[in-house]
Amino acid sequence: MKKLLSAAILLSMLGSTSVYAISDKTVLNAGTEENIQKNIYKDIKTRKSEKVTPQKNKYEYINLAWWAQFNDEYLNDYIIRAIENNKDLKMATLTIDEYYQNVRMQRASELPNISAGFMPGYGHFMGQTQGNFGIPIIASYELDLFGKNHNKTTGIKKLYEASILNEQAAYIAIASAVGSVYVSIVKLDALIDLQEEIVTLRKEISDIMTVSNKEGIVSTSDLVKANKAYIAGTSDLVELKKERTKLLHQLAVLVGDSPNNIEDYKRSDYKTLAFSGVIPEEVNSDIIFNRPDIKKAEKMLEKAGIDVRVARKEMLPHVNLGGLLFFNNKYFESLFSTNNMIWGFGGGIIQPLFQGFSLTANLKSKKIAYEKSLRNYEKVNLTSMQEVNDSLVSVNMDREKLAKQKNIQALEQKDFKLTEEKYKEGVIAKLDLDQQQENLLNVQRMVYNTEFDCMVDYINFYKAVAAKV
Repeated sequence: MKKLLSAAILLSMLGSTSVYAISDKTVLNAGTEENIQKNIYKDIKTRKSEKVTPQKNKYEYINLAWWAQFNDEYLNDYIIRAIENNKDLKMATLTIDEYYQNVRMQRASELPNISAGFMPGYGHFMGQTQGNFGIPIIASYELDLFGKNHNKTTGIKKLYEASILNEQAAYIAIASAVGSVYVSIVKLDALIDLQEEIVTLRKEISDIMTVSNKEGIVSTSDLVKANKAYIAGTSDLVELKKERTKLLHQLAVLVGDSPNNIEDYKRSDYKTLAFSGVIPEEVNSDIIFNRPDIKKAEKMLEKAGIDVRVARKEMLPHVNLGGLLFFNNKYFESLFSTNNMIWGFGGGIIQPLFQGFSLTANLKSKKIAYEKSLRNYEKVNLTSMQEVNDSLVSVNMDREKLAKQKNIQALEQKDFKLTEEKYKEGVIAKLDLDQQQENLLNVQRMVYNTEFDCMVDYINFYKAVAAKV
């Protein structure tokens, strides 16, 4: 009976079945995407993928030295707080740990599986009723003759490496978001100060128009227009303050803080905030192709290729090895004697013949997934080049725009001084001076807008080149 039991367990056990690199050195600027695209698959099948490991010092992801070029202690502090406390970054790091454990689980499939148990029982057999104890120890191993299980482990490693690249991209994105929000808040500080001056001037103009209307100097229609301008100015002021409050809430969440604490959020005076760094006129393509999103797309393409190989190997024979060691006796104290031991060892080959075409469907599905990964890789390459080109164009165009606006500001300033002199000489009324001053403030607002837009452009460029500046 023991031999039959051993043979049955052994038979059931034996039947079980457990990229691209871009080597192009072309310099990227507006209009060179076609040159790079011609070389994008030059060594597509020859490059060996580099190993990706998480960095212990997360500040290396964001190039903190670049942010120091804003010469703003508050900005640096907010970025550091975001790196330490941002919830999205913490989840990205936990995702890496999760994928690492998946690698360990998959690697276990390449090792033998050993299990043991304890089987006490009581029953009637062949005219006898008695109790007995059994301890089975079972070992099984699928011989990875064709490397299928190893390929599966390699595929899971690609997901692990992709999660590291996701983390890197998340750190760069959060740092960029903090910088952009902070600069936008400082810009709103400037615009609110200017708007308050404009509202004061419009109130003064409205008061003058009211007196003039009573004396019959100006029409009621002009008075209504002046009052409407004053009310519109106060409405714009409220809107600016609302936008600033919302951005402060956003900054609080980015640094992992409660939006209720925004009153404690300090920032530099808008007149002192400036970027002292240099944005290059062109970018080497190697920098672009080291972006984490491109490298992640490459890892996913490699995994898709591995999945195709695994799907093919699923059609090959499965070679299984197994062994059994079984102790059985009615007396526990003598259970482990050799007289009560049954053991066996064997192997088997199982060849899938027909499984409802599931194996061929799986292979075709993996090939389709590979094609989708390839198209996604191409799309990410094109999108990355677009983002870098867009950022360079924005930087250059906004700089040119700012230079022209400063010329307008200088001319408006001269015009205001002339108007001021005319007022002092009694040539014009106070109303004319106030209106000219409002024109100057509007030009100043236009200049402030573009100045801070340039800073946001610099941050967008930093993000587009993945902090490699």
